[in-house]
Amino acid sequence: MADDKKTDDYDQRGIGGAGKGYEPPMNTPRSGGSAPIIAATNNPVFPILSYCASSILMTVTNKYVLSGFGFNLNFFLLAVQSIVCVVAIQMCKSSGIITYRDFNSDEARKWFPVSLLLIGTIYTSTKALQFLSIPVYTIFKNLTIILIAYGEVLWFGGSVTGMALFSFGLMVLSSVIAAWADIQHALQNYGHSETEASAKVSTLNAGYMWMMFNCICSAAYVLGMRKRIKLTNFKDFDTMFYNNVLSIPILLLSSLLLENWSSANIEINFPAMQRNRIILAMIFSGLSSVFISYTSAWCVRVTSSTTYSMVGALNKLPIALSGLIFFDAPITLPSVSAIGVGFISGIVYALAKVKQSSVPKAGILPTTSQPMSASSQSARDSFKS
Repeated sequence: MADDKKTDDYDQRGIGGAGKGYEPPMNTPRSGGSAPIIAATNNPVFPILSYCASSILMTVTNKYVLSGFGFNLNFFLLAVQSIVCVVAIQMCKSSGIITYRDFNSDEARKWFPVSLLLIGTIYTSTKALQFLSIPVYTIFKNLTIILIAYGEVLWFGGSVTGMALFSFGLMVLSSVIAAWADIQHALQNYGHSETEASAKVSTLNAGYMWMMFNCICSAAYVLGMRKRIKLTNFKDFDTMFYNNVLSIPILLLSSLLLENWSSANIEINFPAMQRNRIILAMIFSGLSSVFISYTSAWCVRVTSSTTYSMVGALNKLPIALSGLIFFDAPITLPSVSAIGVGFISGIVYALAKVKQSSVPKAGILPTTSQPMSASSQSARDSFKS
């Protein structure tokens, strides 16, 4: 299942092996020839690039399915994505390509709250994508970083520097510019009809509301996964398997109870002329979720939950540009300015984290109580658990 959907990651997943002096648990290599492969998988460059590519693919695919055909069976779409994901990784496991744990009820009980948060994250992202353009969606997604950063301050002993605060201000500013540009575009294009203009603004307001819920769910998912992963010692494919297996019954039940399955609505969602295309798009979105599920967990395992969210912020520029290229997102000076400010905020945040991590610790007595970074706290907690 997607953590977009992210997105931006989804998001979305602290695994306690990001601290210095601590390496994530890995399977013992069967031969010396596998050592380069293990070294490559622990290199942050590969998971970061893989996550960026998969998140772009996932966002564009979901936007195509959700808005290209007037699709409104969101829970059903997410259930299909989870089913396709489970079938795909099970086939890979049966072929000996990958390995992950068999289903265990005790581990499922521990992981169930994380799966619920993931469902909330992905569902709210699909609703936000229905009402908002990809550029606006990706810009507002930056606000999740602020929630995650302060969540790590509260629960993991993290800290926020002045430069990071400045980047947060830029993120908020870019979101305000994006919202203003959207509303201005709606009023200019539908201003001749007060009813149409009001309906368009109401649609945007609904999108902003779903975006707010998505930011909250995404931050809770990232922080919750960070804690739970240490209780289960999951690897990447374990995380993917349990996330999707536990989500399937909830999504199917939610679809049956909360969504309109009348023959008229089914015809709207699956018109005869486009039925095969829609089904293929849904299956492809499910395969895309395999990549986003794995690469997001992989990215957090070798970095940290904050770094994961930072990478997602930097990744917003190509995602936003894809919305301008492939969809009818308005290209105006304010909208382009919002994308630019959002991208700069991600760069400033990245520099703030680099500067914070390079501060020397010399001159502080070993017995002195001092604030501990989120990643170091995570490593210490992992030894306790």
